[in-house]
This record gives sequence, C-alpha cells and structure tokens, in this order.
Amino acid sequence: MIEFIHPADDSEARLRAHLPSEAETLALGAALAQVLRPGLQIWLQGNLGSGKTTLTRGVLRALGHVGKVKSPTYTLIEPYSVSRLNLYHFDFYRFNSPDEYLDAGLDEYFSGDGVCVVEWPEKALPHLASPDLEILLQPQGNGRLAEFIGHTDAGQTCVIELAKVLRGANPTPVPG
Repeated sequence: MIEFIHPADDSEARLRAHLPSEAETLALGAALAQVLRPGLQIWLQGNLGSGKTTLTRGVLRALGHVGKVKSPTYTLIEPYSVSRLNLYHFDFYRFNSPDEYLDAGLDEYFSGDGVCVVEWPEKALPHLASPDLEILLQPQGNGRLAEFIGHTDAGQTCVIELAKVLRGANPTPVPG
C-alpha cells in the first residue's frame, strides 16, 4: 500500500509504503533510484535490521552496480560511481562521539554533487547538515513501513516524483 501526502501548505511532502518483503524493499529502492538528483542528502533512520542497507542495495542495483553492497559499518563510507551519479553510502553507527565525523574528514563529501545516503546520522550531529530527504524504516506486521519525508525543495520534489513513479503518472494525494 502506498500513501502519498501532498502538503496543502508549506509543510513537508510525505510518502508511506508498506513493504511486506525484502523484494519490495529492493523494488522501492529501485524506484527511488529513478528520481535521485546530484547533491541530495538522504538520511536513513531505523533500528538495526530495519532495511536501510537493503533499500540502498535496491537503489544501487537500479543504477547499474553489480558488485556487493554491504553496510559501511566498519569502513564508514562505501563510494559508488554508477550510472549518472556518484553515490556515497555512510554508516555512523560505530561513532562514540560526533567529532569522529570531523576527524574522519567526511564533510568534504557533503559539499559536492554526490548523493549522500547516511545510516545513523544522529551519531554525527551537530556536524551533519539537515537532510533533503529523510527515510524512516520500521517493522510493521510481517514487513516494514517506509516513510519518505521531503525537508527541502529538492527533497519534496524527490518525494513527489517517487509517488509518480510508484503510482503511475497521476498519484492520488491524501490531503495533509
């Protein structure tokens, strides 16, 4: 089930999707790949095992990456040059202090044209800029619930375009 909430005012565009299986999570990642633009900063929020890396794997497969896609828990970053984008997959789970973000020199990745996908972004706050797009993943029933929230104009455009991809050319918005 897909629910698109188009804001009636200046609030954030949202999209919710129930994903009953890993295959649906990968498919949602593939749909997201179609609407990514250079420079987007995306936060992936969710507990361990909630599907953050699976969603990223779906994005990368759709962009043409054929190698392994693993969580960068130990490496902090996995860079990918795929299709039309440079995508940087970060995982800050192991940070003991937000200053480790600065010590690692990762801020340079966030100032360019690459798409930055960040797992456990709260571990780098306050040094990490707010995201364009936030994706919340949480268990629900036999699967998971994914919620996409556009925080900036670029993020809202991404959510609206994703809704179009998922529902066809004319998504039915739910008033927000």
